[in-house]
Amino acid sequence: MELRQVFAVAMKELRDRLRNRWVVAVALVFAALALVIAYFGGAQQGAVGLRSIEFTIASLVSLVIYLIPLIALLLGFDAIVGERERGSLELVLTLPITRLELLLGKYLGLAAALTLSTLVGFGLVAVLLVVQTGTAGLEPYLGFMFSSVLLGLAFLSLAVMLSVLASDRARASGLAIALWFFFVLVFDLLLLGLLVATGGETGGAWFPYLLLLNPADVFRILNVFSLDEVRNLYGLSSIVPSALAKPWLMGLVMLGWIVAPLGIATWRFRP
Repeated sequence: MELRQVFAVAMKELRDRLRNRWVVAVALVFAALALVIAYFGGAQQGAVGLRSIEFTIASLVSLVIYLIPLIALLLGFDAIVGERERGSLELVLTLPITRLELLLGKYLGLAAALTLSTLVGFGLVAVLLVVQTGTAGLEPYLGFMFSSVLLGLAFLSLAVMLSVLASDRARASGLAIALWFFFVLVFDLLLLGLLVATGGETGGAWFPYLLLLNPADVFRILNVFSLDEVRNLYGLSSIVPSALAKPWLMGLVMLGWIVAPLGIATWRFRP
């Protein structure tokens, strides 16, 4: 594998997203929604405005869980199957480039676009927080931004895997939306339904570990347990043991969610 080929494909993908203003549009969406939620997040408690770093993170966690996976899946679902349908995949593969180099290049280019838009969008909120509260408590927010990037990369890996496995763009887009519904909306409901239906007798001891099968829940644990105020607000301290909720451990689990789908995509994207 030649890194020069991978870099060339990645730069082309990034330039395409910059040229069609995708990065700017998504960054503005992130910034606008983050500012609105951070400013009005305390309306239910009778207060508005930017408050503490912890409260801002608590307000933004739900936004990230709903929005970033959807954008990542929509960004990458046609990375390979789209080229195949347009008939350009065979043309590209006639060039001196391997399938692995093409796949990694596309993923890295899309990942760079998604990371850039995420950092710029949430970085604007960080600037306001520095003006409001100073730089003393900015470190947790930077960790929140980093974990948001990891969540996006995990779902982008799933999207690229779907793009390799699907036979056409319509099926890939349908699978991407279904995957978003499952991980963001259905997965936790199924676990809670199992616990309620069995009175906690089935799956209770395994419940914290079953959460690791969902990258959105890994992101939630990573941020909920990083700060006391966020942990108490979400009420998960009694569910997930402290031995499991370690930032480095959750980071490794999220890294697994990034690498595993890419490994499957690489295995299936063979001649």
